[in-house]
Amino acid sequence: MAITLTSPVTGGAQTGFTAPTYTHVADISPDNNGKQYAVTALGGTQAGVNIHSGSCPFTINFTRPRVFKPLGKANPTTGVVSACPINVYKVMVRKGVLPLAGQAFVTAYHRGEIGIPAGSDTADPSNLRALLSLTVGAYTQVSASLGDTVTSGIL
Repeated sequence: MAITLTSPVTGGAQTGFTAPTYTHVADISPDNNGKQYAVTALGGTQAGVNIHSGSCPFTINFTRPRVFKPLGKANPTTGVVSACPINVYKVMVRKGVLPLAGQAFVTAYHRGEIGIPAGSDTADPSNLRALLSLTVGAYTQVSASLGDTVTSGIL
């Protein structure tokens, strides 16, 4: 089954948040091989968290490989496949955060790694927690369909 993130996403637990939820709508993915959703409303207690806007993004994006790489042929003598290409699937969560009070938003992200703009850990911890809460909640919600996607290639 393809990945379909249903709304709302029940967020993962975070200090200071009570029953966080994230209502979203389908958005246009920057990648033709992707699906993207933008957070349009919050539920529960999440003081200081912003919903998606042009200057303060709050999105989650799923992509699959543009072209699937097949397994190479085995060496006829040894039977060993010398090179095994990797087909890469990606999940990217973006969240606008403040690096310092009174400054413009900078985008924090989760992409198999977590990128935190310097200073935002103290200036905007609520929006950083929202980034992680949505990430954990979305992974929990689409766990089985993500497994289906990486085995079928259907996003």
